Amino acid sequence: MDQSIQRNSSLGHTRNRSGARPSRPRSSTKGPLDVDDAPITSPISTQASRFSSGPVASPRTSTPLARSPAPRSPAPRSPALSSAAPVTSKDFSFLLRPEIFHQLSPLSVPPPFRNPSRQPAPETPIPELLRNGHFRAAAIAAVQALTSSPVSATTAAAHPPVDPTDHARIFALLYTRLACLCLIDAAALAAQESKALEDLNSAFYLDPLSGAHLVPWELRVLGVRLQAIGFGDPRRAVMSYYELAREARSQIAKAGKAHDHSASERWKRRLAELGVKVAGALIEMDDLAAAAEHLATLAEGTQKPFRIGGDGRLAMSRALLWLHLGDVEAARRCVEDGKGGEAGEKIVDALADMADGEYGSALEQWQALKDEMEENGVRDEMVGVNLAVCLLYTGNMAKARDVLEGLVDAGQTSHTLLFNLTTMYELCTDRHKNLKVKLAERVASKQPGPQGWEKTNADFKL
Repeated sequence: MDQSIQRNSSLGHTRNRSGARPSRPRSSTKGPLDVDDAPITSPISTQASRFSSGPVASPRTSTPLARSPAPRSPAPRSPALSSAAPVTSKDFSFLLRPEIFHQLSPLSVPPPFRNPSRQPAPETPIPELLRNGHFRAAAIAAVQALTSSPVSATTAAAHPPVDPTDHARIFALLYTRLACLCLIDAAALAAQESKALEDLNSAFYLDPLSGAHLVPWELRVLGVRLQAIGFGDPRRAVMSYYELAREARSQIAKAGKAHDHSASERWKRRLAELGVKVAGALIEMDDLAAAAEHLATLAEGTQKPFRIGGDGRLAMSRALLWLHLGDVEAARRCVEDGKGGEAGEKIVDALADMADGEYGSALEQWQALKDEMEENGVRDEMVGVNLAVCLLYTGNMAKARDVLEGLVDAGQTSHTLLFNLTTMYELCTDRHKNLKVKLAERVASKQPGPQGWEKTNADFKL
């Protein structure tokens, strides 16, 4: 019996030795911005560690009259829903909570724009609000639909409540809300509200059947920048752009196998745009060395993906980034040989002269470009604003003011134009407040348009 107990005890304390598993060497990988047949090469491996552990610098600011930034984007279009959209019954009620959204104070709007006779009716549909440039009203209507809080029965009919499982309408309304907030200079509020989406790259937002992403691409790209601002982590934008780029590479490969040329070109364009956005995010982090190094990798290879559609918009974006970094020769190379479109090379040459302080030479180029466009029936606001800036720096303030006021009379009312014109008023006279108020009244009397009708006090420096 003692032998039996001893035998059982020894069996209770023994273990079966697991078999040794052979190790496999790690397979090589490519960077998310790499495409075999696209000019965007692999990202620099040393940047990844720098993004995750390096110090974060404060974003830089630019002077209002130094260079004319791009005008506000036209009315945001809700992401298109394809007929083969994924189907899911996931509950997105956590995105419909009223406490997510902020109230928009009318006090930031000049009195001429608050006139009830000029405001749209509460029952106006959101697409019509966007077409007429009523971005503030569209943002409010989107929240009323999302939170099921209409102010009247007619408003409820125009903006019906959302089903928590109707992901397509929920994300379309969220995109409208966030984009409109950005267009009315309320990006800080949009950044806070975008935090409710949390991690858009998580598996929760994937369709359980098809694996397709439920969130439209436009909202995902917009969410990257807004969440980086909302969470106070600019490095988050760089890493999120790389996640999107990895998905774009996968979609390009999938479209190539299916011989879907249109889908392949669409995803290549998106990948190229992400490459430019990464450079912009690095500049905002004040990591200029990394931005320059990254832009240099985007310039390698053929230029075909940057000329999709023939407008050269991405080539111009890269040129403007190089100008921001102070490398005028690299900016010129981006648009040479027609890469930036018909007028792109002339525009970049004029901006490069301004960056070098050659305002007399730049003035001649802007004047020639303005005359050429007007002969073709085009009145370009960006050309006019830069022409006025060169006139100011060459001692022709009165002419510069006339050029800007002529643009307003022609119906141009972007933030860039109004801000520079009101700055001109401040330089011309001490009684500039009356001029600013009259300017606000002139702009409010204009017909609504998709470029945006309602303005804020900041537009007129009130």
